[in-house]
Amino acid sequence: MKQPVIDYRNFRLSKINEPEFSHLKLLLGWPIYFIAFFLTENLIPPESCHVIWCPLDDIIPFCELFVIPYFGWYLLIVGSLLYFMLYNPENFRRMMQYIIITQICAVVVYVVFPSRQDLRPAVFPRENLLTSLISFLYSVDTNTGVCPSLHVAYSLGIASTWMREKTAGYGTKAFIVLFVILVCLSTMFIKQHSAVDFFAALPVCLLAEYLVFFRKERKKDEAKNWR
Repeated sequence: MKQPVIDYRNFRLSKINEPEFSHLKLLLGWPIYFIAFFLTENLIPPESCHVIWCPLDDIIPFCELFVIPYFGWYLLIVGSLLYFMLYNPENFRRMMQYIIITQICAVVVYVVFPSRQDLRPAVFPRENLLTSLISFLYSVDTNTGVCPSLHVAYSLGIASTWMREKTAGYGTKAFIVLFVILVCLSTMFIKQHSAVDFFAALPVCLLAEYLVFFRKERKKDEAKNWR
């Protein structure tokens, strides 16, 4: 079994600023985002939100099977963070930076351009375990604050980080890419997001990609050339 590169058994809060553990401070991005998201969800009334829709939304059918990758997205986030935390803290740092950038962009858009979608079916075409899960999802997650989709943005950031993970084999990377594609599709097939939300997430991801990966890699290349 591969050994972690950092022994977290030695971690104490008093050591959070030490180089060995400083990357863990980025986890603070999660509670800050959840508070901001909760405020935008509850302080912006639905009638003040712009309705997001495009003709493609009417073509995409409702399919409850896609709730599986939709909920699997949470495992993908946790599993990826745990793996990078144990075996590649630098990629952990990059993935969290990517997520924080997309979080900030999304919350700003949610405030400046509040959005909602009215695509959820009034009645499910079938009643089964999967539609029950979707019904639960609808009950705990409102149809506001949808554009851009963070399900899409996070997923693309996770895939981008895994593609740069040298310890991951081609099979692992192929699985991650396939799963991310299914997650992105799931947002539209379970009518949790409009196709517009998917496309709106792409420029946010390009910004995060540039700031987290390309700019830093370019600086490293420039530093090597000066040596």
